[in-house]
Amino acid sequence: MSDALLKIPCTTIKGEQKTLADFGGKALLVVNTASKCGFTPQYKGLEALWQQYKDKGLVVLGFPCNQFGKQEPGNEGEISQFCELNFGVSFPLFKKIEVNGADAHPLYVQLKKRAPGVLGSQGIKWNFTKFLIGKDGKVVKRFAPLTKPEDLASEIEALLK
Repeated sequence: MSDALLKIPCTTIKGEQKTLADFGGKALLVVNTASKCGFTPQYKGLEALWQQYKDKGLVVLGFPCNQFGKQEPGNEGEISQFCELNFGVSFPLFKKIEVNGADAHPLYVQLKKRAPGVLGSQGIKWNFTKFLIGKDGKVVKRFAPLTKPEDLASEIEALLK
């Protein structure tokens, strides 16, 4: 797992420094999230995936983002509280980031390069874009915001075998 993607520093919502390598040997589902979005109910589905597969080798990682319609206006404490109270989120959440533009977080710069979407490698279309990363650290697939978390189960199961 010497891949540069796995070495990019990320800050958790509680202020701890992590990299994807800290979740080494696990499949990862990386999602840019927002609390005031039409897709916000997907938090429930993401938590269900986490609960169903965390003991089998999946980690769901949420990266709040306020770039789309200003749908994540809160600070880290407000975001964390909202997710826990409304959706029982217990999977790891990270500090609010940007996923597009000059200030895009390096993790998202790499994810977009490795799994371009309808906007190519330059853009994330909206909140709740999902990236599935294999246990080997390779980006396997990108899923649109419309793709419900529960629709990823077969892809996740294939990765966990």
